[in-house]
Amino acid sequence: MPDPLRSLLDAPPDLPVTAGLAALDEALRIRGVAVVHAPPGTGKTTLVPPAVADVVAGRVVVTQPSRLAARAAARRLAHLLGEPVGETVGYSVRGDRRTSRRTRVELVTTGLLLRRLQHDPELAGVGAVVLDEVHERHLDADLTLALLIDVRANLREDLSLVAMSATLEAEQTAALLGGGDEPAPVIDVPGALHPVQTVWCPLPAGLRRTDDRGITPAFHDHVAATVRRALAEHEGDVLVFVPGVAEVEATVRRLGGVDADVHALHGRLSAAEQDRALGENRGGEGPRRRVVVSTAVAESSLTVPGVRVVVDAGFSREPRTDHRRGLASLVTVAVSRAAAEQRAGRAGRLGPGAVLRCWSETEHAHLPAHPEPEIATADLTGFALEVACWGSRDVRDLALLDQPPAHALSAAREVLVELGAMTEDGHATPRGPLIAGVPVDPRLARALLDGAPLVGGRRAAEVVALLSEDVRAPGADLVAALRSLRSGLRSGSWRTQVKRLERIAAEHVDGDGGVKPGAGRSLTDDVAVGLVVALAHPDRIARKRSGASSYLMTSGTGAALDPRDPGPLAGLEWLAVGDAERRAGQREARIRAAAPLTEDLALEAAGSLWTEADEVTWTGGRVLARRRTLLGAIELGSVPLTEPPAQAVTAAIREALRSEGIGLLTWSETATALRARLAFLHRALGDPWPDVSDEALTQDLESWLGPQLARVRSAQDLRRIDVGAALRALLPWQQAGRLDELAPERVEVPSGSSVRIDYSAEQPVLAVRLQEVFGWTTVPALADGRVPLLLHLLSPARRPAAITADLDSFWDNGYPGVRADLRGRYPKHAWPEDPRTAPATRRTNTPRR
Repeated sequence: MPDPLRSLLDAPPDLPVTAGLAALDEALRIRGVAVVHAPPGTGKTTLVPPAVADVVAGRVVVTQPSRLAARAAARRLAHLLGEPVGETVGYSVRGDRRTSRRTRVELVTTGLLLRRLQHDPELAGVGAVVLDEVHERHLDADLTLALLIDVRANLREDLSLVAMSATLEAEQTAALLGGGDEPAPVIDVPGALHPVQTVWCPLPAGLRRTDDRGITPAFHDHVAATVRRALAEHEGDVLVFVPGVAEVEATVRRLGGVDADVHALHGRLSAAEQDRALGENRGGEGPRRRVVVSTAVAESSLTVPGVRVVVDAGFSREPRTDHRRGLASLVTVAVSRAAAEQRAGRAGRLGPGAVLRCWSETEHAHLPAHPEPEIATADLTGFALEVACWGSRDVRDLALLDQPPAHALSAAREVLVELGAMTEDGHATPRGPLIAGVPVDPRLARALLDGAPLVGGRRAAEVVALLSEDVRAPGADLVAALRSLRSGLRSGSWRTQVKRLERIAAEHVDGDGGVKPGAGRSLTDDVAVGLVVALAHPDRIARKRSGASSYLMTSGTGAALDPRDPGPLAGLEWLAVGDAERRAGQREARIRAAAPLTEDLALEAAGSLWTEADEVTWTGGRVLARRRTLLGAIELGSVPLTEPPAQAVTAAIREALRSEGIGLLTWSETATALRARLAFLHRALGDPWPDVSDEALTQDLESWLGPQLARVRSAQDLRRIDVGAALRALLPWQQAGRLDELAPERVEVPSGSSVRIDYSAEQPVLAVRLQEVFGWTTVPALADGRVPLLLHLLSPARRPAAITADLDSFWDNGYPGVRADLRGRYPKHAWPEDPRTAPATRRTNTPRR
């Protein structure tokens, strides 16, 4: 019986990739690994799998980034073979499988292959894996590549691996596939695109493309107008790129009445609707032109027949995570230049085409060169769980194209520990594989498994299927969104996912605890949805605070409904937030999807966040002590503490002194002087003389204020403390008796006066009238003679006449000038020519006649 794959290779279609098939054959026979570097449109997805199957024994598994792409690629290859899908060529995607025992080439999503690897690391019966579109750098694709390299190195040396890339990252991939030896062979396939004319179509001046709610209606209007221009000025079908499902629907609505068949294309559509968009079920539609409005699913891994014109809105939707606040979401960002080129290339596959870009050439120059790999920006919870289930505690042991950010990986592991899926030391728990086996984010998997007995398996599956999509709920109301899906005609993919999740819930819930998942409690839809959302995101349970639309989440993050459209959720005391996004420059996150909740259900969903904490603070000039009951950061209630712990009181006073200043204490003149003397000795002699700076005294309150703090409850109590006595408690007992010797309060000058020393400056100052130091030739020194006094010599009117620490030099050089200047003004005072021998005096002299 003839081999249909061999027959196809003997007479292949005229595609550029045929030029590299011989080199691929040689690379696989010699090395077992290869990288095919080929631009989109060269036919690599069509002809490389048959070429690999011609070399290896066993099934060839080919990954695709989406279900839509996997089905479409399988149908295209089966059509070339003249067979129905499921014979020589089949596909397996979530909820849909078309294969048989005769299948040699199987198209799968990357996520599905990841599941197979976890269940069967040896991939029994598989001879080769072809990883398509590795340049897109999806998180599951990066991990799957790393695990396959691990399998080939440790379990299956005979497993052939082929990676296909459209960018120069092919060299990096080749180095990993080489397994530490020389890089894998790279087969370069030149592109064969026809010329594509670029038409710049920026938004008119004065209008904005985006605002804090996302893409503006004005820009949606502009995209639709650009599509109409494309139909009027260019030939062929039109492919329109917008970032998400909501934007697809908005654009389709605005294109009503155009002379063309308008189709939506995205992952939520049913298979039949996707087929119609791809032109595979055109039936009797005739020669009418088509407009296909698509998300990025059609960017590089999917062929849309008949396209000669591309309209690019210039946006993509990418994962972003605020790890500090625990907020992960898809955000709308400007497309990269590399992605824009790939989109434009869709217009040049059949012949000369055109791309109409909804931005200016100047804006294009400022776009990022490439999109960031998901591993650098996405939430890593699912990734970390897969790694743990694989048995790797150190992700650095895996051959990843890029290592994940350490802080993001740490945050993901904390979530998995809270979910009970991972131990503190990084091992998967028995619950870990159960959660990993549910084809949704681990948080949603937990919500399904724990929510089914509480709300019923069907409702739990419905809510989890809803949350697994990029939901834009009107008025942020998830309950309304769910009801719309239940009654809607365009919810085929959601219904399929619900059935799949309901089966999983039934298997696990009934098997684990004997609880029938269809039973559940008698909860209304409103709070049932909220409970499942809360089980998925206990850190996003929110309670209303000041203002009808402002909330505090258990994570400590503030969140708010859109004040312009708060919807029916406004004013509700408790919410379970399914999706929130915090934009740069905003204090609070914007709630994009939520459901009502009650306090009892919040406690049930987030019991691990319930705590009782004794809190002692300085508030309003007094110590406030209370025992708080908390759900995360949300206070449920509090009662006064009559006998707060002494340490807590001290900590509260320390914080008060730190924030309001040590001036809260009463600093008498004596205490201030003593502190200055101690500060001088600490500067001059160091230990054991204490540091009495504001910072040191605040930090070590117990050592000097001691038991006096336990009695403090208010600012008035603070002011009663004898600060001077407290400071003396700091004196080292061995040196306490030398305080007056090393840093005396006063010094006796030659006139017999006892003059106070000022220690407030860096060098101690003795301010004394000049006549009182006659007879001194040297300045007294303090701190065991280390620091001389700085003399401020005063006039008889006690005004500064001179400053010196070298009195002997002053008598020779400074004094004559001072004497000449002042003796005329103060004739009754002594101004001897030789102050070294003159008697010091506090009095005036009788003037000579």
